[in-house]
Formats: sequence, structure tokens, C-alpha cells
Amino acid sequence: MRIKFVVLRIANKIIKSQSQLINSKMDLQNLKPATMEIKVLGPGCPKCKTLEKATLQAVAEAGVNATVTKVDDIVVIMNYGVMTTPALVIDGKVVVKGKVPTVEEIKLLITK
Repeated sequence: MRIKFVVLRIANKIIKSQSQLINSKMDLQNLKPATMEIKVLGPGCPKCKTLEKATLQAVAEAGVNATVTKVDDIVVIMNYGVMTTPALVIDGKVVVKGKVPTVEEIKLLITK
């Protein structure tokens, strides 16, 4: 009888800890990074410079906490799978390539 009681207590603890773990994982999945990392990919052409300015303006207008970096190294750009520039990368994901989106479009992308 005592063994059955102990086994039930242990099983209860395992179920509670698994439930807490699942809840903590769900919470972590819904969190966004405190500082968004935005990269403007391009060798320095006029369109690349325009995208960089538009991105900086969109970040300022949206009030988003982000770091905007200009990447002009062709090898790094190609590592993102980008063959046409300019391109915009948000938190490691290429979201725009081969065109210059408007400030409004960029704001939509960074506030998703």
C-alpha cells in the first residue's frame, strides 16, 4: 500500500513538472527578441543606400528597438541566398530582395 502511494506522488510530480515545462516553452515561443536585428544587404548601389535610409526612417517612425547594419560583403550576401540586391534581413530571415520597399511596407515588416 505504501509503495503505491509513493509511486502516485512521484507520478504526480512528474506530470506537474512536464506541464510547467510545456507552459514555459509556449511562453518562450511567443516572445520576440528585445532588440531586433535588421541588415540591409547590398554592395553600395543607389538602391541599397535608399533601402538603408528607408529602413532607418521606418525604425524611427515605428519606435522599434532595433539595430540596423549595412552589409556590403558579397560573400556574406550570398550566404543569405540573395542573388539580387538590395535585400532586407530581419532577425536572420530574408524578407525583401531585389527591390526597395516603401517606408510603410518596412514598418509593416518590422512590427509583425
